[in-house]
Amino acid sequence: MYDPLPKCVTIRSSNIHGLGLFATEDIPEGTELGMSHFYWGERLERTPLGGFYNHSDNPNVVKIRKDSRFFLVTTRDISGGEEITCKYTFYEVE
Repeated sequence: MYDPLPKCVTIRSSNIHGLGLFATEDIPEGTELGMSHFYWGERLERTPLGGFYNHSDNPNVVKIRKDSRFFLVTTRDISGGEEITCKYTFYEVE
């Protein structure tokens, strides 16, 4: 069954911008949080998980592509209460 947010994540007010995703408990490095985006035909769509994370140049999650879907995976341990951030880009900047 699809859950819009994993149990270890909530949405609340962010110091970065508007609302953001926050860990409700400690999350270990390498944890897949869920699907953030997917292609519907040629169109890229966001899930609630993909719609609420804020950008950081030093993010604690990355987007990993699996077929037409993108998943957020932690790149380090995240502490409970910490904001979950990712780079907004879907391409490499040289």
